[in-house]
Amino acid sequence: MGFYAKHILPHVIDFAMRNQENARIRAEWVPNASGDVLEIGVGSGLNLPLYTSKVRQVYAVDPSRELQAMARKRSAGLGFKIEFIPQSAEIPIPLPEQCIDTAVMTWTLCSIADPVTALQQIRRVLRPTGRLLFLEHGRSPDTRVAAWQDRLTPAWKHAGGGCHLNRNVSELISAGGFRITSLKNFYHRGPRVMTYTYQGIAEI
Repeated sequence: MGFYAKHILPHVIDFAMRNQENARIRAEWVPNASGDVLEIGVGSGLNLPLYTSKVRQVYAVDPSRELQAMARKRSAGLGFKIEFIPQSAEIPIPLPEQCIDTAVMTWTLCSIADPVTALQQIRRVLRPTGRLLFLEHGRSPDTRVAAWQDRLTPAWKHAGGGCHLNRNVSELISAGGFRITSLKNFYHRGPRVMTYTYQGIAEI
């Protein structure tokens, strides 16, 4: 891991994810989680203070130890147990089958190297009644915007820790074995190549 990826990128990600619009959407969505929670891409822990008393425990997966160190600081004093799992989401998650009530992904699927495998791992640990809550940016249906997303992604993913601007989130979630039961698509404030949003719920 290079100097940029280890010492600079985690702070860039934390700063970018704390912008006002992301914070607003995050605060509306994350409190829907309940029970035993698996958060994929916990990052610097911005979701952790938003979990409510409906949550018993959070398993927090992220490959960046630097981001997890920030998340540990944000987890201090919260009223539920948090177990940090420092690994990529594609690697088999060290949890038994059907033990999770809610899986949470917020602005994560864009940067996972093998998103379908990661989603299959999530599906494996979800209970039959479990839900996947997702809040992601991805491919726009506007052909002009999508063309720019395709042009910019090769360079952007190098600067942004593997972030792809042009992934079709709905298609990936379906390919991972989920059925999307609720979906809201919209642009939030900011450059359209980066802000086309998929907000929804998926079930097994």
